[in-house]
Amino acid sequence: MRAVEADLQTVHRADASWTARRGVACAVLTADCLPALFCDRAGSRVAAAHAGWRGLAGGVLEATLDALEVGGDELLVWLGPAIGAEVFEVGGEVREAFIGTHSEAERAFVPSANAGRYIADIYQLARIRLAARGVTAVYGGGFCTFSDPRFYSYRRANPTGRFASLVWLE
Repeated sequence: MRAVEADLQTVHRADASWTARRGVACAVLTADCLPALFCDRAGSRVAAAHAGWRGLAGGVLEATLDALEVGGDELLVWLGPAIGAEVFEVGGEVREAFIGTHSEAERAFVPSANAGRYIADIYQLARIRLAARGVTAVYGGGFCTFSDPRFYSYRRANPTGRFASLVWLE
């Protein structure tokens, strides 16, 4: 997972971006994946991360925290619209990817009616990973891109659009 500093001169391919420059926006495009927006309490740094299950399991939130170089207790994080905990069905390999690095992630999975499948709570998974790094001021969540027609959903309508989540310093 890669978090890069946002600038106006270069286009980067990364899972997250951050900046300490005023007037530079950090943005992510999502349809069912989790957008996470970060701001330090001093109002001097912001970041945006795209956290699908692979990115989340691969450490995109942790990479973003490392790039910001701010203690977890100094951050505010907002979790934007993503696929909800009632409909995000995944295979056992997804569950194992999370439990293998954070045993407490087990509580974010419930068995599905389909054998060998689980219903995952991507918001809870993100909160667990953020809490492990000392981030307690986490807001948002509780949306469902799949069941709420206000949002684009890759699983509900493919092809689909994307929506942007942005954060910047004024």
